[in-house]
Amino acid sequence: MQNNLRYIKLYLKNNQKRNMDSTDKKILTLLQDNSRISNSEIARQIGMVPSGILERIRKLEENGYINDYTASVNPDKVNLGLLAFVFVRTDDMAGEWSTAEELAKLEEIMELHHVAGEDCYLLKVRMANNKALADFMREKLTQIKTIRSTKSVIVLDTVKETSKIQLPEVE
Repeated sequence: MQNNLRYIKLYLKNNQKRNMDSTDKKILTLLQDNSRISNSEIARQIGMVPSGILERIRKLEENGYINDYTASVNPDKVNLGLLAFVFVRTDDMAGEWSTAEELAKLEEIMELHHVAGEDCYLLKVRMANNKALADFMREKLTQIKTIRSTKSVIVLDTVKETSKIQLPEVE
């Protein structure tokens, strides 16, 4: 019985979600700067062994600190130079998600946010040009019957755009 209790405590200790510490923060910062950085380079920069880095990254992934690893594609190089934000107002009742579910299916939408205020959703889209944006709105958004109105804002210049999260201080 005593051995079982010790095993359960050890299991719980090893499998509980843990808070991020300063080493985890350093690892996450390096990965946000370059997701292709090797474990050995991370280890060299923060003074650990690569196997320890591998284990920490695995735990950060398991505990949901790391969602995925992506490449940042230059939109101009793939003919998607027009950036626009579209505010969407719907006829949905409070707590209803049918419009959000339909919007989320559209591959052109990079980000979909449920927002407070007069509008219900804020969309981020990249298109080739103004005509492509107009076509998207006319051919895709108007097909969703619960959308009451839209308002578009076209970005003239991007001053700052990042996917990096400012990590909080840790103890």
